Parts: sequence; C-alpha cells; structure tokens
Amino acid sequence: MNFEDTMRNINTYQTQSGASALQTNKVLRNTYFLLGLTLAWSALIAGVAAVMALPHPGFLITIVGFYGLLYLTEKNRNSGLGLLFVFMLTGFMGYTLGPIINYATVGGGSEIVMTALGGTALAFFVTSAYALTTKRDLSFLAGMLMTGFVVLIVAVIANIFLQMPALTLAISAMFILFSSAAIMFTTQQIVNGGETNYISATVTLYVSIYNIFISLLNMLGIMDD
Repeated sequence: MNFEDTMRNINTYQTQSGASALQTNKVLRNTYFLLGLTLAWSALIAGVAAVMALPHPGFLITIVGFYGLLYLTEKNRNSGLGLLFVFMLTGFMGYTLGPIINYATVGGGSEIVMTALGGTALAFFVTSAYALTTKRDLSFLAGMLMTGFVVLIVAVIANIFLQMPALTLAISAMFILFSSAAIMFTTQQIVNGGETNYISATVTLYVSIYNIFISLLNMLGIMDD
C-alpha cells in the first residue's frame, strides 16, 4: 500500500467517524427533545385528570392500554405514525397519573408528590450523566434487565394476591433500580450507536421515568402511613 492509499483510507475513516458522530448526536438530541415534549404533555393530561377528579381506568385497562399503545408505537417507529402513538401512549399514562396524584395528596400529602418529583428528576439526571460520561461498557446491563423484568412480573402478580406492604415496598425499590439501569443502558446505547431510533429510545426513557415516579410515590406513601 503506497502513501496515497494510506492517506485515502485515513480520510475515509475520518469521514465515516464524523458521520457516525453526527448521527449519534442527532439521535440523542431528538430523543431528549421528544422526551421533554412527552413529559410536558403527560404532565398536562395528569393535571387535567387530577383537577377534574377523573376515575382511574383500573389495572386491566391500564395494562391493555399501555401494552397496546406500546406495540403500535414500536411497530410504527420508523414512520410519522410512530410520533402520534408516542403522544397517545404518554397521554394515556398521564391520565392514569391524575387519580394517583389525587389519592396521594389526600390529607395534605402534596409534599409526597413534590418529593417524588424531585427524586425522579435527580435519579434521571444522575443516571443519564453517568451513562454519558463513563468509559465503562454498560452492555452487561442487558442481561440484568431481562432477569429483573421477569422477577418484577412474578413479584407484581404475587402481590396482587398477597397484598403485603413489605412486598409492595420491595417491588417499588426494585422498579427504581430496574428503571435506573434501563436509563443508563439506553443512554449509552444511543451514544455508542446501538440505538438509532429516537422514538424507541424516548419511550424507554419515558417509561423508566414514569416507573421511578410511581415507585417513589408508593414508597413515600407507605412510609408516611
């Protein structure tokens, strides 16, 4: 290989690296922008549901609505319909928050909601910052997330029948750890180019933030009781 070929290969590599970095930055920027919009939209719907004292849709409708809209979002993530279903999903989840917030604020419990909001924001910023700055490979979290998901499903189903406050507290703590790991894993996947679809990334981060907030409300409510 002569000098000209070597320089040509170097220039090609630099061009490809630059394009890859631009693509990564674009996915990260679009993800955070869409995440901010969906969080604001969800908060608006939650506020309206709380003010109007709308009833909670119930466990079954919540599960069917969530997974149905999640499926439609992922199925259409590469088209404009994906954005529509993202806002339908986050709006629906915001609606489910309204009655929960009303219940949590009964008897002057607004401090619990504000504490949960602050804790959720802190958890998101800390985990995101760590994933963005660390040089450690977090791909090992993929297996842990899969195992954790199965454990959480089993624990939630068991607690439907057992209704044990201690188990509820443990499940909430596990959800916080699981969701924090999901935020770190997804964020680093975006940075490393493993996640190239900002709609999928947004949904993962949104659901993680939602779970952390609900889990903190549960934990603070149980300890307050």
